[in-house]
Amino acid sequence: MTEENDPNKRRKVVNRFLIKLTQEEPQMYYATTSEVARSIHTMIKEHTNRLSVEEQALVRGMTIEDIQGMLGFNLK
Repeated sequence: MTEENDPNKRRKVVNRFLIKLTQEEPQMYYATTSEVARSIHTMIKEHTNRLSVEEQALVRGMTIEDIQGMLGFNLK
């Protein structure tokens, strides 16, 4: 398994942004999963340059749907 496909490492990055999001915007706790996923996706795009090279590789190409799935509420 390549680094880019390690789901646990990807989840850790997403969880870090989720914590940051709920600290900065407490009302997001009550938002829908798709809204939270969209906000996290935007944050990742805005902060990619602050991530390590390994973390950048993990989140490169990650979609809003990928994040929703990680949040555990994807209804697929």
